[in-house]
Amino acid sequence: MSGQGDNSKAKSTTIIDMEPVRRAIAGCVRSIAGKTEIEVSFANERPGITAERVRLPDLSKRPTLQELSVTRGIGDAMALRLACHDAKVHNAMAPGGADARAIFDVVEQARVESIGALRMAGVAKNLANMHAEKYAKANFAGILAKEDAPVGEALAMLVREKLTGEAPPPSAGQVLDFWRPFFDEKISAEFDGLQAIVEDQQAFSKAVRHMLASMGMAEDMGDQDNDPEQSEEQSDDDQPQSDDQTEETMEEDAGSDAAAAEESEASQEEMQDGEMDGAEVSDEEMSDDSDDDSDTPGETRRPQTPFDDFNEKVDYKVFTQDFDEMVTAEELCDEAELERLRALLDKQLSHLQGAVGRLANRLQRRLMAQQNRSWDFDLEEGYLDPARLSRLVIDPMQPLSFKRERDTKFRDTVVTLVIDNSGSMRGRPITVAATCADILARTLERCGVSVEILGFTTKAWKGGQSREKWLADGKPANPGRLNDLRHIIYKSADAPYRRSRRNLGLMMREGLLKENIDGEALIWAHNRILARPEQRRIMMMISDGAPVDDSTLSVNPGNYLERHLRAVIEQIETRSPVELLAIGIGHDVTRYYRRAVTIVDADELAGAMTEQLAALFEEQTGGRGRGLRRAG
Repeated sequence: MSGQGDNSKAKSTTIIDMEPVRRAIAGCVRSIAGKTEIEVSFANERPGITAERVRLPDLSKRPTLQELSVTRGIGDAMALRLACHDAKVHNAMAPGGADARAIFDVVEQARVESIGALRMAGVAKNLANMHAEKYAKANFAGILAKEDAPVGEALAMLVREKLTGEAPPPSAGQVLDFWRPFFDEKISAEFDGLQAIVEDQQAFSKAVRHMLASMGMAEDMGDQDNDPEQSEEQSDDDQPQSDDQTEETMEEDAGSDAAAAEESEASQEEMQDGEMDGAEVSDEEMSDDSDDDSDTPGETRRPQTPFDDFNEKVDYKVFTQDFDEMVTAEELCDEAELERLRALLDKQLSHLQGAVGRLANRLQRRLMAQQNRSWDFDLEEGYLDPARLSRLVIDPMQPLSFKRERDTKFRDTVVTLVIDNSGSMRGRPITVAATCADILARTLERCGVSVEILGFTTKAWKGGQSREKWLADGKPANPGRLNDLRHIIYKSADAPYRRSRRNLGLMMREGLLKENIDGEALIWAHNRILARPEQRRIMMMISDGAPVDDSTLSVNPGNYLERHLRAVIEQIETRSPVELLAIGIGHDVTRYYRRAVTIVDADELAGAMTEQLAALFEEQTGGRGRGLRRAG
């Protein structure tokens, strides 16, 4: 039994870590799309796509080869959409009727997928598995009459068959067979030259319009295909319909009813149009992003404001920001009280100072040991170079030679410590966190590393002025975040340690620690560090639990704040140059952060903080990741 238990334990350990698989899939999506900066995320939500983001279904703990292939197929379909589809051309060529538009959209997706299948055999296999899964979930095999078979899907199957030579999978049932005689009679001539124009979207779209006209579903191409005003007006509507089509078919088909023709058409429309209420928002953002890229210097703008419109993209709202505040410690406390609180902090942890000090010295030695001393020689000023003194013996007319030590790489670094100031941190956790932040700031400053110390909480329990305003406004539904934020700057990156030392005593103030909204705190801290001039930016989150705000959670879904936090972490870890790591005090934060460590007792915090920072400062790529995912 013990042997069997060991084997099962080893097996589960091997299977649980799917992160390398996710990274590989994300890399393929970026490569096929030709966009190295696009964000690829995995979530237990409906797949989605915008110009800047691709959301794929998350993998199970024990994914089968079929599940992996289907997920890769969804990613390939989205990537091909980004690489081979021009929204402006699509909008200009699209027909006006809803039914014709739905068919036009699904055939356009068949075109871009066929391009990928023709170019890459692996992509063709993934797409085939994706479609087989989609048709199986929609129970296409159970459709027994032409009236129940969606014509749009049938035409898309025929287009893929003509372009790639691959017949529909068995799970597609007789959908294409029901419609094939009709297609042969009405539009067989249109397929003759289709393969030659598959990569010419405008010519292909014109051919599809001819098909729709021959089928009596739309007018043939006339003046409307060159109407720029119509193109602009439709761009916000058409793009979401087309760009959310591929990913949503996997989810929407599963719930569609193929029992009647009209219902099948409607479900198909939902698949292609992307549930207009939810998809339009993200794809309007896609149109806006495209415009920004052409009209403004996007390369310099995006890295500075990576969370522009982020909340809208992840369906997170803030009822009002009128009562939020970002303050320094000096603004919350007068000097005399700060001195008193600092003395209280030192007194409570006087016995810990020696241990933390030793850890800090060890961290400093490790950092200094990584300074691979390198010198510039033959300079006119600096340190006298004794190795060159022999020149003077040989030729007294030779000038003296000097040398100067080069700056080390890690000195151009800034570290931000983000400390949870929630009520659950009251007592020993907050005192240990404050002391460790103090010691680390002093140690890193000696090594030439800039340090910023931030804290986050709320101004009140259970909502404060935000909730009062909500009540006064008649309790509108779905208000979003419903409390007043308080973000505290204990030490800015440019402030010297000696001037900010007393500020950390503010964490000892009675009544300061209230509730915690981690996602918005991370965005705030991230935007501050991203504005710094240093080349390397490290952000460490210290927390003891998931985000909690009673006022917000009482009028929103129970996972509202946690879902937002996960989205923020994903954004930083996958798209930002900031290196993010977290330390959980008595709370497993490894389920949120890729680089994380969990400690059981607050007394372990000092060792965990120094160890994780030292690991990040390793110059080798392999060294930088060591020890970052460990439970204590």
